[in-house]
Amino acid sequence: MNAPASDPTPNEDFIAFAQEVFQLARNGDAQTLTRLLQKGLPPNMSNHKGDTLLMLAAYHGHVEATKALLEASAEPDRFNDMAQTPLGASTFKGYLPIVQLLLSHGAKPDFAPPGGKTPLMFAAMFNRLEILDLLLEQGVDINAKSSEGLTALELARSMGAADTAAHLEARGT
Repeated sequence: MNAPASDPTPNEDFIAFAQEVFQLARNGDAQTLTRLLQKGLPPNMSNHKGDTLLMLAAYHGHVEATKALLEASAEPDRFNDMAQTPLGASTFKGYLPIVQLLLSHGAKPDFAPPGGKTPLMFAAMFNRLEILDLLLEQGVDINAKSSEGLTALELARSMGAADTAAHLEARGT
């Protein structure tokens, strides 16, 4: 007797469910995410680009969804396939409350994945002065270099981010 052939294609219902879950994170539906996390949804679930639920919630500026995921033990420094972290992404977008939340839940303020940039570099590049100051208060290495060999100040200058460049220059970098 032969065993039934298994279908090599992924379960369409599961794929649809996963897509809905990622949309919940993008839309910031903290209540539904919390309920699903309590029922066993993995807090570090990631999509085909390596984006976790936390990355999507943080990138789209959803404080409550970000908080729910962090409280469910989502890894704050987990990075995607583009070497981006939730802290780097929220810094890029200028979401100070998300940056503060991630830092309060253990995100490393000076972490850069291989080939990536530190949050300070993103703050400098995109003229995020408040976030730059917050990261500097965390004692980050102001002279750390990107994989291209550039400091935050050099990156700020290359992007035309005058405010953060001037701020970093005044600090003597």
